[in-house]
Amino acid sequence: MMADEKHAANGAATPPDEGRTSPSTTSLEEQKSTKQPSIWRRAHEIITWTPPRCRWDPQKPPVFSMPLNVLFGFAGGFTVANLYYNHPILNILADEFNVPYEKVSQIPTVMQAGYAVGLLFLCPLGDLLKRRAFVCSLVLFTATMWIGLCITSSLPVFTAISFITAVTTVTPQLMLPLVGDLAPPIAALPPSQSWRNVYWFSLGVQYVIFALLWLFMPDYPSTNPGGLNYFKMLWSILVMLTKHPVLVQACIIGFFTTSTFTCFWTTLTFLLAGEPYNYSPLVIGLFALIGIASMFLGPVYARVVIDRFVPLFSVILGEGICLIGVVIGTYTGSFTVAGPVIQAFFNDLGLQTSQIANRSAIYAIEPKARNRVNTAFMVATFCGQLVGTAAGNHLYARGGWIASGSYSVGSIGCALVVCAARGPWEPGWIGWGGGWNIKKKDANSADGKTAEAASHMAARPAADVEQAKVNAGTADDGLEELAGEDGENVMRKTRHGADEKKASALDDTVTEDAPRPSAATRS
Repeated sequence: MMADEKHAANGAATPPDEGRTSPSTTSLEEQKSTKQPSIWRRAHEIITWTPPRCRWDPQKPPVFSMPLNVLFGFAGGFTVANLYYNHPILNILADEFNVPYEKVSQIPTVMQAGYAVGLLFLCPLGDLLKRRAFVCSLVLFTATMWIGLCITSSLPVFTAISFITAVTTVTPQLMLPLVGDLAPPIAALPPSQSWRNVYWFSLGVQYVIFALLWLFMPDYPSTNPGGLNYFKMLWSILVMLTKHPVLVQACIIGFFTTSTFTCFWTTLTFLLAGEPYNYSPLVIGLFALIGIASMFLGPVYARVVIDRFVPLFSVILGEGICLIGVVIGTYTGSFTVAGPVIQAFFNDLGLQTSQIANRSAIYAIEPKARNRVNTAFMVATFCGQLVGTAAGNHLYARGGWIASGSYSVGSIGCALVVCAARGPWEPGWIGWGGGWNIKKKDANSADGKTAEAASHMAARPAADVEQAKVNAGTADDGLEELAGEDGENVMRKTRHGADEKKASALDDTVTEDAPRPSAATRS
């Protein structure tokens, strides 16, 4: 009775022991609260952390400066070089693993297959995820897996790891919407050094790339902040191929053209390492420097030709340049080294010309799905590289240099047939509707037809638009507007019907909340 009264006096409605926390329970809770995060959680936090200067600010988007351009070019060039380090040392790898040339030539084939897989299943995520964390994660994973290539003595293990690293070596294609095409890679091996030194060098470079990207790559937002279903996103790539004839045409041309690239560079090693040349791996690797010479012509060619004429015209010129180089190299390379030198220069120049022009043609197709458009195009081109490597090795083993080179001649011929099947102004699948005019109708357009929307990281013509979107509570929609809709800038759409009401409301908000831009700013 006294206990109950005392308990009631204390204002408790439950027995004295009920509701109390035992010392053991408290200790467990404290342990949970002080428990250190797992190593994977800490790694995730480190990779996804963004330095303050790199964080996305919609009011002040990062400027794509020359240092950032150099960083992306360096990262993209040396990352994609992973696919080509083995080309000039295939004969050494054959001796190291004690297998015939035809066996070791499967390594570049497997790597190109892995790259195609990465293009198909990883690149579309660039339309969904923030590219900074995604790119840094891929580079770090690739560099860590690369250690296995540096130490293994087993050809099956080497081949398997090569495939895995090729899958994740797609970072240049994630940055392509920002920086365009990158330079071809270079690999060479001094005769007194081990082939593993090339791979150790690549390992160090990849960790340097990861550190530089982690420190300086801006945190660009997703072009689809509302989210997308991954499988529907993959399916949408196939849907694009049924909707856009220009994309299909570019993919087929890219398939045939790039097959000549790998057919040449893979079999070139065997030609130069044997009779009558017997060149060392260093000399063979130096042949890649020939491609650099064609790079210097790229800006001049772009200004004189690509900026003035429709993409298809530049594609045809590029195919013609490739054809000249392939014919000379194929039918003179077995007795004079001048043939492969000429082919290396003309093939790289023609391929670069064709690729840039094809990208210009497909750039404005679907601005909010540019990573998926790029995925469709690059999967086709790397399937071409895969076929070129396999066919070139097979034909070289059976008929030598002329047999493999003749395949390249036929591939360029097929590409030219596809070019002739559809004109630059034809809206359908086949024909030359719209005329034969090769000059662009809109000089400010990549495809020569209509001006594209500004990309989502570019500065807007006036800050008033962003302020209006914030005041209207449409920040999420604003990010999608920055990417554009159906190849047009939303702020410049023809206003009629329902769109007119929405645009008028936005203009009213701009008028009330921010100074109206001047006429010069609008223009």
